[in-house]
Amino acid sequence: MQALRHFLLALQYFTRIPITGRVGQWIGYSPEQLPKALAHLPGVGLLMGLCSAIVLSGVLLALPSVPQAPAVAWIAAIASTAATLLLTGAFHEDGLADLSDGLGGSYQTQRALDIMKDSRIGAFGAIAIVMALLSKVALIAAWLQAQAHLPLAQASVQAGALLVAAHVFSRVAPLCITACMAHVGDTAQSKSKPIAAHFQMRAFMVVVLWLLLTFALLYAAAPQMSWWIGLLGALTGGAVVAWRLHVRLHGFTGDGLGASQQIGELALYLTMLACLPSASAVVA
Repeated sequence: MQALRHFLLALQYFTRIPITGRVGQWIGYSPEQLPKALAHLPGVGLLMGLCSAIVLSGVLLALPSVPQAPAVAWIAAIASTAATLLLTGAFHEDGLADLSDGLGGSYQTQRALDIMKDSRIGAFGAIAIVMALLSKVALIAAWLQAQAHLPLAQASVQAGALLVAAHVFSRVAPLCITACMAHVGDTAQSKSKPIAAHFQMRAFMVVVLWLLLTFALLYAAAPQMSWWIGLLGALTGGAVVAWRLHVRLHGFTGDGLGASQQIGELALYLTMLACLPSASAVVA
């Protein structure tokens, strides 16, 4: 029951899904629970990925097939991406924008942190969000078009599995960052410090359980895919962000965690797309 409470608390913190009434009262709130709730971030990603997959499959089933109308792949990719934006309130995308504004706006650490606290979005942040969303939609659409030779049901399942993998695996890197790096920008207004500053390594047992469940679902849906490579891709993308946080800020902020999730998600899509067999191999 404690695990369920921590999961629901994570769902409250990282999404816009309303949890009120008796359930909300049962969950309660205390600063001590927040680091434990953070360990369920991959579980939140699993739910987001499933919701995104349902939307994508619904669009593919409702509209003409991708071979008949290739633009359907883009429509499905946009719809599934929009669904996750609505569910999360663009929580991680906002972090990417703020980090881009901070790192792009100044080479001085404190000045960069001050810029990141500004609620207004600057040129670097706007460019980062536009490029990230365009890249995300393009990569999902490219996956759908590359799998257009498959029966509709199989293509939908594999695309749904891709979205699940992306949302779960991309949320592992932020946890690694919180466990290995110091929190910076310590202000009373910091939203990330209570939940991330005291994340402990033993909480990774919960993370491992979520990963095992995800791998079981992925290999049941698409056993021919090398999903572990996708996990490595997501971690590599997150590691790039961690490196920049270390060099420029000497620690992490909540915005940096959001950016690591976004870059990790994009890296997974790119990695899994690169792992698809070539057209000649499919024909053979």
